[in-house]
Amino acid sequence: MRAELDPGSQSSESNGGITSGSSAGGSVFVTVGTTRFDALVEAVDSRECRRALCERGFASVVVQRGRGTFKPAEGDPDNTGVTVTSFEFAPSMAPYVKQASLVISHAGSGSIFEALRASKPLVVVVNAALMDNHQRELAGALVERQHLVQATPASLAATVREMDLKGLVPYPPQEAEKYAQALDEFLGFS
Repeated sequence: MRAELDPGSQSSESNGGITSGSSAGGSVFVTVGTTRFDALVEAVDSRECRRALCERGFASVVVQRGRGTFKPAEGDPDNTGVTVTSFEFAPSMAPYVKQASLVISHAGSGSIFEALRASKPLVVVVNAALMDNHQRELAGALVERQHLVQATPASLAATVREMDLKGLVPYPPQEAEKYAQALDEFLGFS
């Protein structure tokens, strides 16, 4: 069964080309894509991470949990000031990304570039359980260019506390198109 949520609406402001919602009461969208990444969902669900998000001004978290078996506690059971809702899949992540003040994502290229094209502040968490390290390489290259922040499930709460979203550099749209074209050629789609 597919559970879906309506992302709703939220005001946004511009921060050096990177669009983020109001810091007071802002929302976070967490996505694991189509795979299983329970470690990320568990990290976001931790009391420590919820507190860190609250300290940064976020009031709600929407988690797209994919095929994972771990389901985060709904609402705000620990009185951290952050309310969590979750769902498995949706036809499109775009409305959730658009409404978010911050995106926390697995390191899949589609999810990364969707958030970057939407000019959203992005924290990427590499899934160490995957066999190859192309996600780590992609995330590392984008961290070097200051387009996103990288974390591990274990470091997520500390990363949220310490991240400098104002220091992120907007991702040029033409670079995303070049990357997509190169990836299509590499995979034999074009």
